[in-house]
Amino acid sequence: MNARYSVGIDLGTTNSVVAYSPLDNQADLRLLSIPQLIQPGQIESRDALPSFLYLPRDSEVDSLETAYGPDPTGEYARAQAAENPQRVVVAAKSWLCHWTNGPEDDSLPWQAPPEVNKTSAYECTVRFLTHLVAAWDEQHTDAPLREQQVVLTVPASFAPAARELTRQAAVAAGLPASFVLLEEPQAAVYRWLANQGEQWRETLKPGDVLLVVDVGGGTTDLTLVTVSETDGQLSLKRLAVGDHCLLGGDNMDLALAHFASGKFAEQGHELDPWQSTSLWHACRNAKESLLSGDGPESQTISVLGRGSSLIGGTISAELTKQETSNLIVEGFFPKCDATDRPVQQAASGFQDIGLPYESDAAITKHVAAFLADQAGSDQASGPLRPSHLLFNGGVFRSETLRDRMQETVASWCEATPQILGGRGDLNTAVAIGAAYYGWSKSNGGIRIRGGTARSYYVGIETAGLAIPGVPRPLRALCVASRGMEEGTEADVPSAEVGVMVGKTAQFRFFSSSVRPDDVVGNALSQWTKEELVETEPITISLSSESASGQSFVPVQFASRITELGMFELWCHSTRTDDKWKMEFSTRDAS
Repeated sequence: MNARYSVGIDLGTTNSVVAYSPLDNQADLRLLSIPQLIQPGQIESRDALPSFLYLPRDSEVDSLETAYGPDPTGEYARAQAAENPQRVVVAAKSWLCHWTNGPEDDSLPWQAPPEVNKTSAYECTVRFLTHLVAAWDEQHTDAPLREQQVVLTVPASFAPAARELTRQAAVAAGLPASFVLLEEPQAAVYRWLANQGEQWRETLKPGDVLLVVDVGGGTTDLTLVTVSETDGQLSLKRLAVGDHCLLGGDNMDLALAHFASGKFAEQGHELDPWQSTSLWHACRNAKESLLSGDGPESQTISVLGRGSSLIGGTISAELTKQETSNLIVEGFFPKCDATDRPVQQAASGFQDIGLPYESDAAITKHVAAFLADQAGSDQASGPLRPSHLLFNGGVFRSETLRDRMQETVASWCEATPQILGGRGDLNTAVAIGAAYYGWSKSNGGIRIRGGTARSYYVGIETAGLAIPGVPRPLRALCVASRGMEEGTEADVPSAEVGVMVGKTAQFRFFSSSVRPDDVVGNALSQWTKEELVETEPITISLSSESASGQSFVPVQFASRITELGMFELWCHSTRTDDKWKMEFSTRDAS
């Protein structure tokens, strides 16, 4: 494949963006203009494709179908989120990580009425990417996307299973099988590097710690990047990433909607669930407008009336810039100490099965906890103290929120961290950074090293006498250490382990972002829930023609990190040539 372009795709929770650069000569970074349905029969191009999917009624299908698919994605679908919220899929990307419901189950829009033909988070991902592929191919007939060097971004905190589903969806949509996954906070750093050129070496020095705070529509993504020097050359290394945190702009929209509903109540209007959902989506636009530097001092929020005297009419309330700023700043960015942690509320015995949103909305506390958790043996003085801050995500277009985040982190440090970059392209930085990364990979530019963000473990049930009602103890064997580089393999030193064959069994896996010193072969007999997080177990039946009727085959492990950053665990029989591959990222094994 002779690729002509490096193409970066930011598949965002709220908006998707495509950037690209020719691979020859110097990087020339541009945005792809994405045609999309604005109104029935009206197609216009935008720099971003809103990540919304509208599932039309049968009577609407003919008038809404376009060359980009039978169900509208983009601007029209986002507009329908306020008018027909039960027919619009929102935050499909977050559902890819939610295994309780199943990202491949037709369950979205969540809690939609029976007459809506639901779809899955996986299928939504395919549709968004298919739209982007079609937009590219339409404008580059002599250089189809399947033949280009493509970099697709994912949250740094994305579980391996969600990464694999994203990969499958991308290939199904028409991306080349050789495309690369890149973590979104790293892409934001690459965007800054692209702006700086070689001058970045004058801004950063050995020992500096860069904290990337990426607050998008659905998630807060945290990453630490360190600067080191080898043989006189500066290099960047990704040190750690935070856990998947479902906390972002969507939460802020909902908080604003809750505040606005109080204003409606003062007018004597109690909103029903349909109106409340519509109000939530209407508040999204109001928030973006009121928090922008040149935004209006107030904005009117309207929803359709539902009473007999209001059918066809609307009810309205006014939100001011000051009210919005106070609500978002104090609710999501309160000042806190470096030792503060998010408050864990007592769980209710009965809960709706939905996305596992954070119970504490204070992003500043999540940042404090992340820095405290990353204090390793070389940080005996306490939590890591970043020397630089890089903000990403549309939330930080608000100077007020940027200032509060910087002020709070500075209160934990001896010196105020320096902010890198500006507000100009926060919505497009990830896509542009991904395109620059692809260009840099082909042209020998700066690369951020770091390998895997977590260490991985398999759960092994220990032998012992059965005790009624008590499960046998489990030990965790480290099969991939944090920082294992893509494209590398490692044999796992351990005693033989029995693997069940010939019948269905559940295989349990764990990961850790806070045990940087564990190496391949380390066995743990005890750990806390904060240290090791269990991932989705794999329930399968392994087959073997050489097992001779035996239920367990003795094996030893070998681990491999693919070029895509996916983790593969190989189980090699110590008696025969049998071997089985498992991926933390799928439910299948072969």
